[in-house]
Amino acid sequence: MKNFISVNDVDDVDELIKSALAFKASPLLKSTLGVNKRIGLLFFNPSLRTRISTQIAAQNLGLQVIVLDVDKDGWKLEFDDNAIMSGTTVEHIKDAAPILGSYFDVLGIRSFPTLVHKEQDDSELVIKQFIQYANIPVISLESSTLHPLQSLADLVSIQEEILQSGIQKPTVVLSWAPHIKAIPQCVANSFAEWMLKWNKANFIITHPKGYELNKKYTQGAYITHHQNEALAKADFVYVKNWSAYDDYGKVMDSYASWMIDSKALQQTNHAKIMHCLPVRRNVELSAEVLDSSNSIVTKQAANRVWAAQAVLSKILQNI
Repeated sequence: MKNFISVNDVDDVDELIKSALAFKASPLLKSTLGVNKRIGLLFFNPSLRTRISTQIAAQNLGLQVIVLDVDKDGWKLEFDDNAIMSGTTVEHIKDAAPILGSYFDVLGIRSFPTLVHKEQDDSELVIKQFIQYANIPVISLESSTLHPLQSLADLVSIQEEILQSGIQKPTVVLSWAPHIKAIPQCVANSFAEWMLKWNKANFIITHPKGYELNKKYTQGAYITHHQNEALAKADFVYVKNWSAYDDYGKVMDSYASWMIDSKALQQTNHAKIMHCLPVRRNVELSAEVLDSSNSIVTKQAANRVWAAQAVLSKILQNI
């Protein structure tokens, strides 16, 4: 594995899940793998779980970690090849990335979409230019369209529950949820992409009309606009809001009735409830469900460490 930007960088999803679970059982299993190497974690946007879990994972492997909040601590970067830099940008990616490539052995990049410029967001301009000019392995800590570290942790969490319950082929539902503002499609895109490649579950996506995701990520999934239909078959329900893709970045209606509460949960097959966090309680998910024994939200967040450690281990083995 040279870079980790999407599930397409992974040869064997099951092997990566097993690696994450092995690190969970023995966190210091490969504690010298990253000795005398550095990872730089660059955050263009806020982070809690991704930042901390990746730092812990890197330290468990012996890596030295340096974190930079680019929006606060660095110069404003320019990504346009033909830019005349007479505005607010101070340094071009062509000048900054090679230097970072000389400082570090691995880079992690987190950069959210604009939710305004659809083509630019879809192009993954920021992370792809770091890959092009840094000339070292790059790991996505969430990009304009995808959040692969989150998705791997999600699958690790599902696999743990499957091993405990003995379910042979569960039904996993990705259910759109209400929100107060426009939210990126990254987590939903990524989860769909990983579920479809993993292909160990019946996968259903449910959302109101107008909230269709980019077909690039959902091709092969069963999609319904009837939440009740999806919930009736569910062993797992992944609750997540996203804004419109076709009418890009728009919130067309609050659809408050789509919030998963205890009544909705009763329609399922005693489903485990998932969410990537942060979650707006009693908007996306009722507090009652979040705090119930059906919720594996905390487990998902904890598994972020082992997902990151599995990925970093793969990357380091190829340096």
